[in-house]
Amino acid sequence: MEILIKITQFILSLSILVILHEMGHFFFAKLFKTRVEKFYLFFNPWFSLLKFKKGETEYGVGWLPLGGYVKISGMIDESMDMEQMKLPPQPYEFRSKPSWQRLLIMIGGVLVNFLLAMFIYSAVLFVWGEEYLPTKNVKYGISCDTTAINMGLQNGDKILSLDNKPVENFRDITPDLVFEGIQTIQVDRNGEQLDIKVPEWLTRSLIKNPKEFIQPRFPFYIGEFANNSIGAKAGLKVGDQLIGIDSVKTPFFNDFRREIITRKNQNISILVLRSGQEVRVPVKVPESTLLGIGADNWTKFFELKVITYGFWESIPAGINKGVTTLTDYIKQFKLLFTPKTKAYESLGGFITIGKIFPGVWDWQAFWSLTAFLSIILAFMNILPIPALDGGHVAFLLYEMVTGRKPGDKFLEYAQIVGLVLLFSLLIFANLNDVIRLFK
Repeated sequence: MEILIKITQFILSLSILVILHEMGHFFFAKLFKTRVEKFYLFFNPWFSLLKFKKGETEYGVGWLPLGGYVKISGMIDESMDMEQMKLPPQPYEFRSKPSWQRLLIMIGGVLVNFLLAMFIYSAVLFVWGEEYLPTKNVKYGISCDTTAINMGLQNGDKILSLDNKPVENFRDITPDLVFEGIQTIQVDRNGEQLDIKVPEWLTRSLIKNPKEFIQPRFPFYIGEFANNSIGAKAGLKVGDQLIGIDSVKTPFFNDFRREIITRKNQNISILVLRSGQEVRVPVKVPESTLLGIGADNWTKFFELKVITYGFWESIPAGINKGVTTLTDYIKQFKLLFTPKTKAYESLGGFITIGKIFPGVWDWQAFWSLTAFLSIILAFMNILPIPALDGGHVAFLLYEMVTGRKPGDKFLEYAQIVGLVLLFSLLIFANLNDVIRLFK
């Protein structure tokens, strides 16, 4: 069910973004009386799932969910319809329109995606506000994975600043380490302030596994049990605080997980606090080391900061969030061309994108992620690569500056090269996904 919910959210989000993106092209084409022959959600090689014709335009849904398209008369696009281009230009065709009109038609989709993202962010902030964990409120310190420990951090360290500059939102620490060239981390370790030097290899490690690097430490209270839970059968109860395994103290969630994975197939005694009393519960740890125990919501142990926005306040805040998201994504994109980071190894396709959606339906998360994907779609489409909107824009700008149109043959070959590049990238990204499934 969780996978089905993720897939449904991904397809719905993609459909919204593709339809509105193509509507941007469609709107300007119609505004300038340019004929649109087809308007499709998803691609339809060989056959369509649904199609109908209204006026001069065929509307439809394809079976290949790689995007969508509008086919505009008199334009060299992914349809590669060169027969039409051999005929004399018609007044309703794209090639017959002034260059400034053609430019607006081509940037229409990207423009809609940028505006859509800012609109969604504004609406999300207005309806739900903004909630985050301030770094100063991580009162139990951090839980470190192997990467964090190898660079010199320890479980229980309290992050004070990065390069002596405080970080307000705890969630911003890892992105700042990746994108901002941070040299040192200041921590409070048992009351002593230390400077931890950031090694050169950290960026590469964080790109591969950013989520586990550091997390807030919190006490481990049982919030729920899975079906056929080994822990529940052994006598553990919802509300129990797990504080030890045999003679080893495990006051925090990460302590418990770190200790129990060393007890594979062993009989152990779990020490819990139950109604103020210490109780020992004997358990046989399975091969998987999973006891079917769900931790209580970790956020209840911290003072979160909540910001609410009125209608007029939400608009500039949403615009600012959109601009910040775009800026951060551009920084991330640049890493793909930095060989020492090996960021290209983490490039993902549809599986990676689908995984970012939660396994339960959450409208706030859905719309926030849709806005994020809209920013990505806009940025990727405006890149000056033939076959993308940005490629057409680049050729149009050349024409506007020089007064000369690129030849149809040149545009045809450029379109082919662009399509080959895009499909190669698509195959590479999705192959990365498949390889990661088997690792």
